[in-house]
Amino acid sequence: MNKQDNKRSKNSKRRGSGKGRTNAVAAVSTAPVQKNDEVVLDIIGLTHEAEGVGRVEGFTLFVQNALPGEKVRALVLKVKKQYGFAKVLERVVDSPYRVETEHPAHYYGGCQLQHLAYDEQLRWKRQHVVDVLERIGKFGVEQADDGATRAANAGSAIGETQVKVLPTIGMDNPWRYRNKSQMPIGQNERTGGLIGGYYAKASHRIMDTDVSLIQHEVHDEAMRVVKELARKHGIQPYNEESHTGLLRHVVMRIGFRTNELMITLVTNGKRIPQQEEFVEDLVKALPQLKSVCQNINNKQTNVILGDKTRLLWGSEYITDYIGDIKFEISARSFYQVNPVQTEVLYEKAVEYAGLTGKETVIDAYCGIGTISLFLAQRAKRVLGVEIVEEAIDDARRNAEINGIQNAEFAVGAAEEVMPRWQEQGETADVIVVDPPRKGCDQALLDTMLEMRPERIVYVSCNPSTLARDLRILADGGYQVVEVQPVDMFPHTAHVECCSLLVWNGNNE
Repeated sequence: MNKQDNKRSKNSKRRGSGKGRTNAVAAVSTAPVQKNDEVVLDIIGLTHEAEGVGRVEGFTLFVQNALPGEKVRALVLKVKKQYGFAKVLERVVDSPYRVETEHPAHYYGGCQLQHLAYDEQLRWKRQHVVDVLERIGKFGVEQADDGATRAANAGSAIGETQVKVLPTIGMDNPWRYRNKSQMPIGQNERTGGLIGGYYAKASHRIMDTDVSLIQHEVHDEAMRVVKELARKHGIQPYNEESHTGLLRHVVMRIGFRTNELMITLVTNGKRIPQQEEFVEDLVKALPQLKSVCQNINNKQTNVILGDKTRLLWGSEYITDYIGDIKFEISARSFYQVNPVQTEVLYEKAVEYAGLTGKETVIDAYCGIGTISLFLAQRAKRVLGVEIVEEAIDDARRNAEINGIQNAEFAVGAAEEVMPRWQEQGETADVIVVDPPRKGCDQALLDTMLEMRPERIVYVSCNPSTLARDLRILADGGYQVVEVQPVDMFPHTAHVECCSLLVWNGNNE
């Protein structure tokens, strides 16, 4: 998700004249507010990043930690030509859906919606999906919870069947659901000592903490222990500005069903001081520990993991289950971070695939085979494709350890591999896609339209690119039947969707 640039600009001098300054001053002066102004706002909505939306004389301000229905006194932090940013100084009127926040990550930007009652979070996420389907996809939308049907908006295709958007599937217990944590390590600005926790919102300033109520409980203790032992053994924290120091990130994974813990130390260099003693102390302190890895990343980059990973102790993998399928997870494996909701999401994908045991299914962006192996239990044959070679190695191994023989995997870009399969006479009754946030490559969309399966199941982590791609597929002859939002990330602004498309041939 692209975050708004919230770095605060310096105060602009508004006296005198000078070259190169006139246009900037003119642009700012057209707004009814300026930086450091205090304003009273009625909050009328939320952005897709869960910031409150208020207006002053028609000028939009995005306000952190403000909810629809609230009246707030706010400080203007930054003003652009058409909008600005502000922070709450005082809530004059509270939303009836506001709840007390429970842990520090909320203030660091990690849980943007924790102050909103959970049922209302689910409603807002479904509404967000509806909004982008209408605005970006130009679909008419039927909201299926109360029988009310919204008329297709003016931009919708004439005569097009409306898309049904179901209520968001939430969690019975929307806490402690993450099986993976990636926590940055840095220096205390005052003492230079080692700290670790979360980045402050829209910055790389590290807030020192061990606790997050959306992470598995074991991660809190593991993070505390790693920091304590790193200080004990003289492991220096990384300094992003000078590119010095050693320990950059601590990445933790836990198997929810197996309770197996993996810790990966991301370092700016190969040598770890007192490595054997450090690892020995780590193993003694954490009985769940099954694997300790080191990932070497000596590049000046915001990317967390480097290219080389080595095992320091224990096993190269931990294991976990989704449903009755066992997965081996390495330090670099992609594996859904919420295993409870992943099972819900994948069961919905299987339902939408409509499998009878006779179908050939293609799983594009198959990763380590999580969806593929679910599908293979009910399909005749599954072909998975993924551009990351290590992920395909994991997928093949996961198929083997589960005794699944009707799933085959290929390395490469789906938009290149699938046409080759078609040339070789392969056909697909169902295509399943689960792309990254940028959505499907145009060439892949073209390939799916060329292959023309009876059904397409589109799993998405970004409603905006989902709406864009669904419009392309709908214009190509598919009916978008139903979209099911699933809350994979409670208390954040993210929402996952599973969508069913069926071929209707109306473009012929």
